[in-house]
Amino acid sequence: MTTDHVEEKVRETLHAVALDRVRAPGDLVEQVVRRRSRRRFSQAAGAAVAVAAITVGAVLGFGGGTGGEQDRPVRPAASPEDWKPWRNDAAGDAERGCLVDGSALYCAGSKYDAAKFDANTGERLWTVEVNREGDGLDHPFAARDGVVYAYRNHTAKNLPNGDYMGGTDLMAVDADNGDVLWKKKMPQDDRTDQAAMLIDGAVLANTPSLRTMSALDPLTGEEKWRHTWDKGIACQRAVLSGVPHLLCAPDTEKPGHTDVIRLDPATGDAKKITTIPGRHQFMGTSGDRMVLIEQWGVADKVRHVTTVDSSGEQTSHSHRIEGKVANSDVVGDRLISVSWQGNASAYSLTTGKKLWTAPVGVKMPGEESVTGSAPPVVSARQGVVYFFSPNGDLSGLDLRTGEKVWRDHVDIGKQQGPGLANPPQLMLYEDVLVAQKGTMTVSLLPRIGD
Repeated sequence: MTTDHVEEKVRETLHAVALDRVRAPGDLVEQVVRRRSRRRFSQAAGAAVAVAAITVGAVLGFGGGTGGEQDRPVRPAASPEDWKPWRNDAAGDAERGCLVDGSALYCAGSKYDAAKFDANTGERLWTVEVNREGDGLDHPFAARDGVVYAYRNHTAKNLPNGDYMGGTDLMAVDADNGDVLWKKKMPQDDRTDQAAMLIDGAVLANTPSLRTMSALDPLTGEEKWRHTWDKGIACQRAVLSGVPHLLCAPDTEKPGHTDVIRLDPATGDAKKITTIPGRHQFMGTSGDRMVLIEQWGVADKVRHVTTVDSSGEQTSHSHRIEGKVANSDVVGDRLISVSWQGNASAYSLTTGKKLWTAPVGVKMPGEESVTGSAPPVVSARQGVVYFFSPNGDLSGLDLRTGEKVWRDHVDIGKQQGPGLANPPQLMLYEDVLVAQKGTMTVSLLPRIGD
């Protein structure tokens, strides 16, 4: 169930329910779906859409998937010039997560909706203070041409009864000095990677309505074009080589079909390029292909994975998934899957064959865990896939064979209290790892072969 579905169901229920023959006032509907606790639930519900099939992390390329690159041995990690190990435990800096962009690290926390750090030293360079509380499940999601894109609360005001007047703004921030360049109100509190993304020449954002994607000028926020789909249709969003695509399916309980629609990044003109039987979930990109997984039959061990290229050509394979999936990632020609039982598996997206299964090398949280583990990330130069668990365990597996080549542990400090905590995060700055959990952010170089 998508975020807008959750909110719509709440609205329908409140409009329909009468207590003591007195119908709930109209403004109570919005009070309920907008109050602070509902805002965090709504963000979590938006994130749960991706978890419905397999939780997906950041999509990283790996040498285009060529055999020569994948056959070479693991290389030792090399640090960038001027880098040194660092650690930041300052509360408020990065609890909501971070984004690596070159030698810059952009984070969000309880005090800042956006903060820039030097990825070489961990030094804080500028901040954008939060609007009300900084307790979301979001962080800066993109940076390009000197502009950083992030989210913040639309207002700091309360309703007359004291509840929070919810809402989310998409904001653009000058990467040099932290000045907010523009803001655009979103129609809901979804701050997942489906809410906004970069395309050629614009920011594609889910605004001004739930069923509309608009291309916004990256420097001014002015709307260039918009595309709206019909009621009764649910559309996921993906970007393939800078070109936006929609994966649209009837919003019913039946599998139905999925239409793949390409939008012209300059004009918004829509063209259906193919139709896929059944309902599918977007997982990531592999070169010039979108990677989709069959959404129905989540508990089944055999799942269909389909790739679709820019011309609409499809290739499907059945993948036998070992155990219940905790996390996964698309890496070049490979799907890396991690089970709750602590095993990592690599599958070829070209042949559909499982290449290896091996212990992931970190302590996995229980299936009931709210936060789970960090999605795996890959150092393309090294040929190593890295993992990070909520207790601070780190490991690296050879991407070719699954052999463990490195392990370490970092002290994550005091755990967050009860409630909806943000998941741990693992990022790469060249070969350097940046691990984030709660108030802790640490940068280290994996010593492979030492």
